[in-house]
Amino acid sequence: MSEAPNRRLIVGPFNRVEGDLEVRLEINGTSVSAAYVNSPLFRGFERILEGRDPMDALVVAPRICGICSVSQSHAAALALAGVMGLEVPRNGLLATNLMTATENIADHLTHFHLFFMPDFARPAYQGRPWFERAEARFKAAHGIAVRSATAARAELFHVLGILGGKWPHTLTLQPGGVTRAVDARDRVRLLATVRSFRRFLEDSLFGAPLDRVLALAGPEDLERWRISGPAGDFRLFLEIADDLELAGLGRAYGRFLSHGAYAEPEGGHLYRRGIFADGHAGPFDPDRVAEHHRFSCMAGQDRPHPPFSGSTVPDGMDETGYSWCKAPRLDGMPYETGAIARQLVDGHPLIRALTAQDGGSVRSRVIARLLELARTTDAMEGWLRAIDPSASWCAASEMPDSAQAVGLTEAARGALGHWLRVERGKIASYQIIAPTTWNFSPRDLDGVPGPLEKALVGAPVREGERTPLSVQHIVRSFDPCMACTVH
Repeated sequence: MSEAPNRRLIVGPFNRVEGDLEVRLEINGTSVSAAYVNSPLFRGFERILEGRDPMDALVVAPRICGICSVSQSHAAALALAGVMGLEVPRNGLLATNLMTATENIADHLTHFHLFFMPDFARPAYQGRPWFERAEARFKAAHGIAVRSATAARAELFHVLGILGGKWPHTLTLQPGGVTRAVDARDRVRLLATVRSFRRFLEDSLFGAPLDRVLALAGPEDLERWRISGPAGDFRLFLEIADDLELAGLGRAYGRFLSHGAYAEPEGGHLYRRGIFADGHAGPFDPDRVAEHHRFSCMAGQDRPHPPFSGSTVPDGMDETGYSWCKAPRLDGMPYETGAIARQLVDGHPLIRALTAQDGGSVRSRVIARLLELARTTDAMEGWLRAIDPSASWCAASEMPDSAQAVGLTEAARGALGHWLRVERGKIASYQIIAPTTWNFSPRDLDGVPGPLEKALVGAPVREGERTPLSVQHIVRSFDPCMACTVH
C-alpha cells in the first residue's frame, strides 16, 4: 500500500465558532505537520478609541463582542479605575463578580452544549457505542440537551437583567463599582435564579450534586465517574473522550497564563493570578508582555510592541502577514489561556494531575471548563449572601489629565487585558489583548507558532477528509471568540 501524499488543506470558515476563522494545514501523510491560523477580519476598535474621552471606553469597548461584552466592560472599567485611582467598595466587587460570572458560566454552558458536543452527533461517528445517545442529546438544533441548556441559559441571564439592566453592552459596570444597588428583595430573586441554574447542572449536566463534582481530585476519580458515575452528560463526555482518545489530542506548549478571576473583598481572587509552566506556578508581570507583528497584517513587524506603546496600523500589502491577529508573548514565549489555565494557576488538584498526565489536551480543556462551571456557580451563592444592601456600591473620582493603567480580568475564554494611556484628558493609546489573541496567535518574531498552531501538529487526518474531525475537536476545545481576537 502506498503512503498518503503530502498535501496542503485550507479549513474554514468554521461553523459553531464565534467570528471568522481559517486554518491552513500542511499534512504529511496522515497527520498535520504544520498549521497556520488566520483571523481574516480586521476591525480596528483600538484605533476607534484613540482621541476620545476616556469614559467612552465603557461604551465602545463592549461592542467588540456580543458574547464577551461584560468581560470587555470589566476590563475597561478596571483600566479607568487604575488611571483614576479608584478603589471599588465591597458591594461593587461582589456585584461585578456576579455579572462577570454569569456571562462566563453561560459561555461555558453554551460551548459544551452548542459548540463542542454536536461534533459527536455527526454521521462520521455512527456505529460508536455512544453515538445514539450523543445524537439524541446534542444533534444541532434538535438535541434534548441543546434545548434544555438553552432554556437554562436564558433563565440564568435574569441575573444580568436585574444587576445590569440588559445584556449585552450594559453600562452598569463603572470604574468605581456598579450603578445598580440591590435590595433584599432583589437578592432573594437572584439567589432563586442561581439555585435554579444549580439544579439544572445537577439534574442534567452532572447528574449529581455539585459537591460531588467539587470533590473530584484526580484521574482515578474521573475514571470511576466514567465507569459507574451518574448518568449525566458529563459521564457521556468522559465515555466519548476515552473512546476517541481525546486525552492525547491537542497538546500545546504546557505554558499557561491567568490574570486572576473574581476579585475578593478581602484581597486576591477566587481563581488566582499567575502563570503555570514546567509543572510549577509563578507570578505574572504584565510589563513583560509584548505583541509581535512579524506574521500579522500589521506595520511594525521588526520589533515587539509592549502594549502601553503598542501599535495597530494595518498593512494588508505585506505578503508575510497571514493573519489580522497579533502574536502576544510573555517573556518572548507563547502562553495558553482559558479555564484550564485558571484552574492550573489556582492549584486545583484534578486539573494539575490531568495536565501532568496528558498535557493541555482536548479532554483536559473541556473538563476544566465543566469543573469551573460547578465551582463558579457555587461561589455565586456565597457572593449573594455576602451583599449588604445598605452599604456603598460605587466610588467616584475625577479623570486625571495624564495617566496610564492596565485593566486585567478573565473572560470565559481566558486572560483579557486593556492597556489605557491618557494624555491631555483624551485616550492617547488603547491596546487590547484578548484570550483568543493569545491562543490563536500567528507565529512571532522567532517563527514560533501560537498555541493553537502548536496544538494542531500531529492531529490525525483521515483519507478523504476536507475538514478533519480531529482538527475541529482541537479548535473547539479552545472555545475561540474570533470577534474578540482581532477586536
